[in-house]
Amino acid sequence: MPTITIDGKKIECRDGIPVLRAALEANYEVPHYCYHPGLSVVASCRLCLMEMKVKDAKSGEMSWSPRLVPSCQTPVADGLEVRFASPGVEQNQKHVMEYYLLNHPLDCPVCDKAGECYLQDYTEDFGPAASRMVEEKHKNPKKDIGPHTLLYQDRCVLCTRCVRFCQEVAGSGELAVVERGSRGEIDVFPGEPLANKLQGNVVDICPVGCLLDKDFLFKQRVWELRSSKSVCPGCSRGCTIEIDHHDGAVKRLRPRYNEKVNEWWMCDEGRFGWKYVHSDQRLDAPLMRQDGKLAPTQWETLAGEIRARMSAATGPDSGAGVAIVLSPMMSCEEAWLLTKSMRSIASQATLVAGFAPVAGSNESFKNGFRISAEKCPNRRGVQRVIEAAGGPSCTFDEFISRAGKFRAAYVVGGYPNAWVSDAAAAAIGQIGTLIVHDLFKSRIWDSAAVVIPGAAWAEREGSFVNEDGLVQSFERAIKPLDGVKFDGQFLFELAGESGLYRAAKVRQMMSGAMPEFAKPFEPRVEPAYSH
Repeated sequence: MPTITIDGKKIECRDGIPVLRAALEANYEVPHYCYHPGLSVVASCRLCLMEMKVKDAKSGEMSWSPRLVPSCQTPVADGLEVRFASPGVEQNQKHVMEYYLLNHPLDCPVCDKAGECYLQDYTEDFGPAASRMVEEKHKNPKKDIGPHTLLYQDRCVLCTRCVRFCQEVAGSGELAVVERGSRGEIDVFPGEPLANKLQGNVVDICPVGCLLDKDFLFKQRVWELRSSKSVCPGCSRGCTIEIDHHDGAVKRLRPRYNEKVNEWWMCDEGRFGWKYVHSDQRLDAPLMRQDGKLAPTQWETLAGEIRARMSAATGPDSGAGVAIVLSPMMSCEEAWLLTKSMRSIASQATLVAGFAPVAGSNESFKNGFRISAEKCPNRRGVQRVIEAAGGPSCTFDEFISRAGKFRAAYVVGGYPNAWVSDAAAAAIGQIGTLIVHDLFKSRIWDSAAVVIPGAAWAEREGSFVNEDGLVQSFERAIKPLDGVKFDGQFLFELAGESGLYRAAKVRQMMSGAMPEFAKPFEPRVEPAYSH
């Protein structure tokens, strides 16, 4: 690892990165707009300029160059010495910031980016807080550039991050800089709206309030948000994300850096696919069939009732007529707890890898980002639990073809969309004792002896295993819907455990048979290249 000197302090840094990135990773605050590590370097914003020691052509001695150089464009090299804390650098920062503010509107009170805006922060930390501009500001238009995105051009600093993203990552190239000089502005090509499957990322990487998410517009002040680390459940790729929430409600999802999966990005399908969490169609109370009708029951007696019903259905064959359908929407911990509890009652119960929805084909983008066709987060995690448990198991299709042979089944859903086909409903309807654990009413509702309302992924904690076999943990962001006990806690009690469910505690219990769960993968912490 090369060692460089910044402002008189030696730091070790990763090879091949620019000085700006090394400084940010070492917790130096260096202003920058145009630089982003996932995009090409253009060195256009001129805010990250630094002084650098160079060899004098005549004397051969190292001395400070009179010319400032862009730190984003200068690669680290062993022995390199630079400085940001100098009068020349500070004067440049003030001048550049003043130019950016010449035509910028003073609309921070109504701007969605307020509170996480680079221009606000840099004005306070590096630039003049007051403008000498007395002439009328040049006003650029506001534009609707796509189904999800607005462009407020009067706030733009022409960093071109969005343009480079569409060209270099999404590969669609809808955005461009039109006109030149003071008239330059971002726009879409005629008849080509910003509608690629990764377009939401341009809002994330915009350092000011120029590009705005229509879904989030005027919905919440960002300083009131709390963020929880999570994993996107939209497909088996397993992008790591942040859930921003307030007052028990999800407000937006943002990508979280992960060098092994999604780097700095996420797709629109995952970004906007969380609305079902707050659907008014969700189940909000446990139900038990009495006198032919499903009626509300108490959580306090539910676990005991389920154990009793499954015991009664076990029979002399040690539960060979019992099936446990483990949904790929479950966390690994939940699948393990349910397996543990049911196998303690019916040792020969058949473990079923639940229905894994597939839509289209896998999609790859220019930078290697992928969207999986498999629209569930944890098929491999469930299969790993089934493999570790041993004993009878089968696929979902095999379960449907043999459903009439089972006396009892515990079926877990948890899908955001309808998932039970007519054929599956008819087959499952033949099972005598059917316990359904799901988010929404489905076609097997009429056959169920017990219905357990599930919690959405944002209301739970646990881990998923992605398509590459990577174990990744996620936190609970919000409380479950009123009347719902989150799945981990209920299954913890069903398995005969006492106290509060904690995913980390259960993973340690699992790690004896599955060592990979002892320590889930944690992505490297990256500096904030955008808020």
